Amino acid sequence: MKIQKNKQRFRLTFSISFGLILVIFASAFSEINPTNSGFVSIFDGKTLDGWKVYGSPDDVAKDYWKVENGTITCNTIGDRYHAAVWLFYEEELSDFELKIKFQAYRDSPGNSGIQVRSRFYEGGDIDGPQFDIHPPGPFRTGLLYDESDGYNRWIYPSMPSPALKPEEANNTAPFYYSDDKPSWNQLHIICKGTHIKSILNGVVVTDFDGEGILNDLIHKEQNVGMHGKIALQVHGKNELLIRFKDIQLKK
Repeated sequence: MKIQKNKQRFRLTFSISFGLILVIFASAFSEINPTNSGFVSIFDGKTLDGWKVYGSPDDVAKDYWKVENGTITCNTIGDRYHAAVWLFYEEELSDFELKIKFQAYRDSPGNSGIQVRSRFYEGGDIDGPQFDIHPPGPFRTGLLYDESDGYNRWIYPSMPSPALKPEEANNTAPFYYSDDKPSWNQLHIICKGTHIKSILNGVVVTDFDGEGILNDLIHKEQNVGMHGKIALQVHGKNELLIRFKDIQLKK
């Protein structure tokens, strides 16, 4: 009987110990990889449910933004006669992480970007920060431009105007075109308080503390900078072909 009881105690002790090891391992893994959980898909690969196109009525009617082959595709090639057009994810956000993949093309001369904590106002105006995506000059991709009235300039790196040279960007992240391997880029965006960060293909591009900027009077009056919406952009009068997929949000 004692032998049997000892065996049972051993099994129980082993089970508890093994369970604790699994818990400790999972906890350690979570600490090492804190952003691998909690993400949810905000694009179903089939529809634009939860998303809405904004711009002038004429430009919205041109149907630039659509779902093709499981991707959100914007195609204005052959048509420069448009203002900026945005595809907004229609949820108000403050602190969040966004992971998104995009595919760029060597022969696409246009500009795109991802607005964060931004708003569209009737009349075609948009306010808020934007992470640039610029296939003709990849060195700009992942840097932070502010579309807010009163700014309209790079805020990371801080520049007095929209002009930016490669040496000023100091962007060492790899950038892939559709005919490269891999053919997709991943942009990881983190917004937490006044701290905004972008990671392009595993390399930090923007690491910006916006205290005194994102929460200043200009941004407060426009109700952007600290909260707002996500939007994908095609720049006005630009011919652009770009695709997005695997759009994951963590709030």
